[in-house]
Amino acid sequence: MDKVLRVGIAGLGTVGASVARLLGAQAKDLAARTGRAIRIAGVSARDPGRDRGVDLSGAAFFADPVALARSEDIDVFVELIGGEEGAARASVTAALQAGKSVVTANKALLAKHGLELAQLAEQTHAALAFEASVAGGIPIVKTLREGLAGNSVARVYGILNGTCNYILSRMELEGLSFAECLADAQKLGYAEADPTFDIGGFDTAHKLAILASLAFGVKLDADNISIEGIQDISLADIKAAAELGFRIKLLGVAQRTEHGVEQRVHPTMAPLSSPIAQVMGVTNAVTVDADAVNELTLVGPGAGGMATASAVVADIADIARGIRSAPFGLPVAHLAAAEKSPMQRHEGGYYIRLSARNHIGAAAAIAQRMAERDISLESIVQRRPGSDDSVVPVVLVTYATTETSVREALAAIVADGHIAEKPQVIRIERD
Repeated sequence: MDKVLRVGIAGLGTVGASVARLLGAQAKDLAARTGRAIRIAGVSARDPGRDRGVDLSGAAFFADPVALARSEDIDVFVELIGGEEGAARASVTAALQAGKSVVTANKALLAKHGLELAQLAEQTHAALAFEASVAGGIPIVKTLREGLAGNSVARVYGILNGTCNYILSRMELEGLSFAECLADAQKLGYAEADPTFDIGGFDTAHKLAILASLAFGVKLDADNISIEGIQDISLADIKAAAELGFRIKLLGVAQRTEHGVEQRVHPTMAPLSSPIAQVMGVTNAVTVDADAVNELTLVGPGAGGMATASAVVADIADIARGIRSAPFGLPVAHLAAAEKSPMQRHEGGYYIRLSARNHIGAAAAIAQRMAERDISLESIVQRRPGSDDSVVPVVLVTYATTETSVREALAAIVADGHIAEKPQVIRIERD
């Protein structure tokens, strides 16, 4: 058996402590599978005396994670600190500069500095592994980078944020408002006190940037992803979706188009018949459309200590075996600059909910504005007025059209004064 692989873990929160427990519990099997024992040689955390429910007495403690990263007593540095700058970036950089392999779950760090870190890993012949950075326990990174290496991917999309999926699921199943579901998510620890990063779609965007790079061989480009969150989704939208045969999900979508690679995050009407629509609660799911396998969907826990630790330990095991893959599937020099497809060029169906003023000619004027932009309507439903009979809810479902056409038509409808509130627009993602 080869010599022991010495691991240093920076960050002993829920995930870090779970990694330590899993390495201990699976020590014998991991040694048999990888051909070498794996031992935690060093740790770094804010509070050295805190009881984390795992015996770390055999590991040296480092107050400074950068010092741990540079230590000659470790072979692999595991970064579980979080954040795109500060200690996380400094320690990962230090480890790679020292020629030590790195395992991280930090999607924000990768989305911002992934190319720079991957290039550094190439220069020092170190591994940079990040299975845990996207969709927790779902092995989507290895699936795209290695399992589907013989495929040409047309589209990758999925539910990448458990907080948002939990909120939308509760709204549908229990008829609760967005605000009520968000408050419950915060009480249960699924959402932060400031939930903007999750519900605003930014967490999903970071993960999507990583998936797009792996799927299409392009450089990470999180700054050019079109992002919309779920904060404006109402119960009226949830109910209308069900009646129309859809379920609302916050999806991250990256796909090839004739104009380039389109990357977008937004609430989506997913057909009830699709696998992605069946995923409820905090669970994540990723679907890959590729030429050889057609459609492949992976479903599993997207967060949580043990699920994320499972992905971290899988990366450590690969390093123990001597596996060194190009972090994003190709050497950095071979990654193409993503030819961006602006959101305005997006083509597809749309769900549009309008609060039309209840006067003669309003509905006809709305339909006329749609026709002027060559938007064909698959259905139009005019509902009974609520407590305010001066406003009539109108739901439109379009056939495939462009984002530009929809936005121009709605701007004209607003200017005409026929609606009382801001239009609600949700894109439809067909099978």
